[in-house]
Amino acid sequence: MRIVYDRHIPFLAETVTQGWPEVEIVALEPEEITPTVVRYADALVIRTRTQVDEKLLAGSQVQVVCTATIGYDHIDTAWCDTHHIDWTNCPGCNAQAVCDYIEEAIEGQPSGLVMGVIGVGHVGSLVAKMAERRGMHVLLNDPPKHIGVPLAQIARQADIITFHTPLDETTYHLCNEAFLASTKPQALIINAARGGVVDEQALLASHRPYILDTWEGEPKLNEQVLQQAQLASMHIAGYSVEGKKNATEHCLCKISQHFGLPILSIDKKVVSLQAESGDNSPGWLKRVSDTLKQHPHDFEQLRKQYKLR
Repeated sequence: MRIVYDRHIPFLAETVTQGWPEVEIVALEPEEITPTVVRYADALVIRTRTQVDEKLLAGSQVQVVCTATIGYDHIDTAWCDTHHIDWTNCPGCNAQAVCDYIEEAIEGQPSGLVMGVIGVGHVGSLVAKMAERRGMHVLLNDPPKHIGVPLAQIARQADIITFHTPLDETTYHLCNEAFLASTKPQALIINAARGGVVDEQALLASHRPYILDTWEGEPKLNEQVLQQAQLASMHIAGYSVEGKKNATEHCLCKISQHFGLPILSIDKKVVSLQAESGDNSPGWLKRVSDTLKQHPHDFEQLRKQYKLR
């Protein structure tokens, strides 16, 4: 049996080598995961940088696709379902890390403000509790679930609006020209969900302050959008040791269930070796933002080199 995986997914190699010695593992850069390479793979473990569709999988023996991410719009799930390829994402794996990112992003904002949280899944729920703890009044809306107060009310009343939805046909450009025109002139817009949830050109034209972790067309950035951001980062809001561990364990669990292999747990000693390797001191997001703005063409390299918080 062979697993092809994105080499930037931590803890996988050590765990599989120790727990499934009969399984071959092939570690590759995202751009190296090609139809030729996956043709004889049984399982694929990837991140958002790998587009999984007919072009990649047709004619392969892949039975399981796991993305070690919350988002899964890079997987053609309909094609996989039609061709009986099992797939999974990792909902909630890095929810606390994203919540911590939002808290750092709004550091210094006074209590008493109104925060609109759009998308009330694993991440949005934690963000709402964090905001309430900080003395903010929270308005919730979840477009896919059709729950919460109307988006129009959030636009009118919120001082901070943060997006935590998946990206699909219902949420693409959810934050658009009309929505932004209804917001307060100084409403802070935050997107740590998926790039296409926010219309960047409309955001730029609105002159609202904004903080972006996810981008349309990433890793290629609109430099004007980048430079005008209050804070900017390279899709690393969910990058924490705990989040990565949770995602890798979830992917390995899916593979074990599909192929009848023993369930594996990641060794805590292995995790501890990476713990606290990244910058987590106050002001860390500002430092990340400054670096990205100074090196806008190094988005992907900076992301790869980012040390887990």
